[in-house]
Order: sequence, then structure tokens, then C-alpha cells
Amino acid sequence: MLKLRSARRKDLDAITEIYNEAIIKTVATFDTEPKTYEDQKKWFDDHGSKNPILVAELNGVIVGWASLSKWSDRCAYSDTAEISLYVREEYQGKRIGRRLMEAIIKEGKKTGLHTIIARITEGNELSLHLHRSVGFTKIGIMKEVGKKFGKLRDVHLMQKIYKNH
Repeated sequence: MLKLRSARRKDLDAITEIYNEAIIKTVATFDTEPKTYEDQKKWFDDHGSKNPILVAELNGVIVGWASLSKWSDRCAYSDTAEISLYVREEYQGKRIGRRLMEAIIKEGKKTGLHTIIARITEGNELSLHLHRSVGFTKIGIMKEVGKKFGKLRDVHLMQKIYKNH
């Protein structure tokens, strides 16, 4: 049975492994070099009370994670976060990403966030569809802003604003 819960430091090996898989195999992230445990420990520690990290655990194995990270260090952006979501390749297509997305959005609302920003690389139709299906709207395209696997790529910007805030 799938269990969604707050991430703990002991989950960092699995979180790092899942993220590194995405770095090496996909354009879902513009990181190009695998992260170390120390890199991810700093990332984890930088997440404050408004910036939750969740993991999806299936039969004791971490199969995915989602986070809401600071959009900017500038104070005026304190109620804005950027979403990240990754699922192990062999567990994709099983609605784990959708469950993580719904859960992290709820957590963001609980922490008092006003809006979530998503940056999605061109060609990632599944991610664009998932974001639209949970209330994100397209706000623009940044043309040729990142180079990965030898090609300049566009990035779609999407946003979800919490209502009743």
C-alpha cells in the first residue's frame, strides 16, 4: 500500500537516487551532474516550515518524492514556492505522481503559501497534463533557456494560486 509522509533525513539516499535517475535520463531537471548526499543534505536543510518535502513509500521502498522549495530568497516572495516531483522510472504510470502532487499542494496550503510555480521542460506532456489537471495554468514559455543533451530547450511556466487566501 502506498504511504505518503513527510520526508526525513534518513530518506535522503532514496531521494538522491531518484533525483539522480532524472538528471541522467530525462530533461525533467536542468541539473546535468548527479548530486551527492551532501548536496541533497544542504537542499533538505534549506526547506523551512513553508517548504515541505513528501515521500511516497510503497512496501518500505521510497518510490517518489515531491517538494515545495523557496522561489526566491527575496522577502516579498515568501508566500511563493516552486514545485518539484519525481517518481522512480519503474513506478511511473501508477498514479503515484498524481497522489504526491495532490498531497504536496494540500501541504502548501496548510503552510500558508499563496502560489506555486512550476517549470516544465518542453516535450514533457505528461507533466504539463498533470499540472493542468490539478489547477495549474500556463503563464508563459521561456525560450531556449536551458541546454541539456546537446539541445537548447524551452521551459513552460505554470502557476497555481490558492483560492480563499
